[in-house]
Amino acid sequence: MLSVICPVFNEEKHIDSCINSILEQDYPKDDLEILFVDGQSTDNTRKIIASYCSMFLFIRLIDNPKRIVPTALNIGIKEARGEIIIRLDAHAKYPNNYFSLLTEKLNNLGADNVGGVCRTLPANDTPVCRAIAESMSSPFGMGNSHFRVGVYKEMMVDTVPFGCFKRDIFNKIGLFDEELTRNQDDEFNGRIIQNGGKIWLIPSVIIDYYARGSVGKTSKMFYQYGLFKPLVNKKLKKPATLRQFFPPLFVAGIITGGLLSVVNKPVRWIFLSVCLLYLTLSLLFALRRTKRFPDFLIIPAIFLIVHISYGVGYWVGIVKQLFNRKLEVDSNH
Repeated sequence: MLSVICPVFNEEKHIDSCINSILEQDYPKDDLEILFVDGQSTDNTRKIIASYCSMFLFIRLIDNPKRIVPTALNIGIKEARGEIIIRLDAHAKYPNNYFSLLTEKLNNLGADNVGGVCRTLPANDTPVCRAIAESMSSPFGMGNSHFRVGVYKEMMVDTVPFGCFKRDIFNKIGLFDEELTRNQDDEFNGRIIQNGGKIWLIPSVIIDYYARGSVGKTSKMFYQYGLFKPLVNKKLKKPATLRQFFPPLFVAGIITGGLLSVVNKPVRWIFLSVCLLYLTLSLLFALRRTKRFPDFLIIPAIFLIVHISYGVGYWVGIVKQLFNRKLEVDSNH
């Protein structure tokens, strides 16, 4: 049996689309169970899911009193009856061969986790929303995050979204870390690799993922990703990736370069040159994503907001780790 786990919280805008893409899967329904684990939604999410539960016996709605994603995943894993487990996100739509292809690749590649590529879509058809989606699909914005920017061949990677796992992996290395309200997938995938496991990205599997619908929500999301990353590194006892260091170094460079340029003319010219280079590259990468006006002018601003948000969050996360302060998260981002 295949068990599919989907944490949800206030997803009334996307949950119908997500469930319909599940119902359209070519995977046999008599060998399938779908577990929606709800963090006490206050909108119509529960009502919508309940309506599908009444029509399809393989769909279940489970409560998540702690309201955080890793707890939802762990509740789902403990409830699941399948030998293979897939973790979904309600903010996305999945191709109709998603379950069948990932389970096939999981076995054929001898992998411990397999996943597809995210095609990031705008939350709404506005210049800002389109710019947010394009920035999250660009190497300039996301670095070498392969599942976001895309690849041309199947390859081993450090992480994938919405993975497909053999149940044995949870018995081997444990469940998701519930201290990590964010970045729990990064830490779990890091543990897989540390234990000799393999994670494969399958580019023929394309997930339609809806980006956040405002600059504020996007900024909060990346701030929180940065905030929790030092804790992930602490738990893994080493950094999972090199790309995580660029935003905090960028923020440190802006602050120190800006301050030193006030009193030192050579530093001022270097600082201004680096700022000009960043602006030029961001415009060039924006033009590679779109020539639509005013989107290509907004994309560089989104790049900057994402990089600064993640970088500031990372530094705050380091300080909190040094002083053993608890990390707080905005569950409504």
